Amino acid sequence: MALGTESIWLRRYATGSTPRLRLLCLPHAGGSAGFFHTWGHAFGEDVEVLAVRYPGRQERIAEDPWTALEDLADAIAAELTPYLDTPLAVFGHSMGASLGYEIALRLAGRYHAAPALLMVSGRKPPHLLGPRPTDFADDEELLAEVRKLGGTDAALLADEDLRELVLPALRADFRAVTRYTARPGVPLPCPVVGYVGDADPDITPDDVAGWARTAPLGFELQVLPGGHFYLVDQHTALTSDIRSRLARAASRPAFPGTGGRLLQPPL
Repeated sequence: MALGTESIWLRRYATGSTPRLRLLCLPHAGGSAGFFHTWGHAFGEDVEVLAVRYPGRQERIAEDPWTALEDLADAIAAELTPYLDTPLAVFGHSMGASLGYEIALRLAGRYHAAPALLMVSGRKPPHLLGPRPTDFADDEELLAEVRKLGGTDAALLADEDLRELVLPALRADFRAVTRYTARPGVPLPCPVVGYVGDADPDITPDDVAGWARTAPLGFELQVLPGGHFYLVDQHTALTSDIRSRLARAASRPAFPGTGGRLLQPPL
């Protein structure tokens, strides 16, 4: 795919000048690229934002949603290849954090293009994921989980017509999350930053601190006020923090790929 060609996978917020860095944004389970609309030009004219469009919602509503994070990571990493001429940072929230980790491994191992920075939000690292039921018993149980986590999705689900539109993607995404079971935390050839809300009902700061095991090149933890969707109320604080980190990431020398080999987990 040529760089100027529209990608069904990526909503691109083009800058007025050649970007120094690109930021890939990965939504949560049930989320869409629209969740990051206000991020599109939040980081200056030298940062180009790419928000991922998952199948089964918004522009891709006619497609069947996917149910395996590994398959999504394969497809998105391949779709990013035309954009790897510029340093790439990755931000993923909740399900998007696990997906960002898998994409980072693929970019380094398959395409010799390690991200400049991986930012993970509201999610345990792969080696700390505990067993979960394979599926929710019914839609009401699924909706109860979404309401517990809060955020804009919970408000949308109060509308019965909208609920029928978003439920297939929600079911598929939560199935993908429950099937993504614990695995060794393979270290990444890039720094990692972990974000979490201090009142998240499911994820604690200690949980997110566990990402340090995957980050031999550096890990930082940032705790912000709020629940699982602290990103909404803390939009200004979060994007300001990310902006400063992206500026530093863009000025660092590029991290090399791994020559087609993934790094081994620590003993």
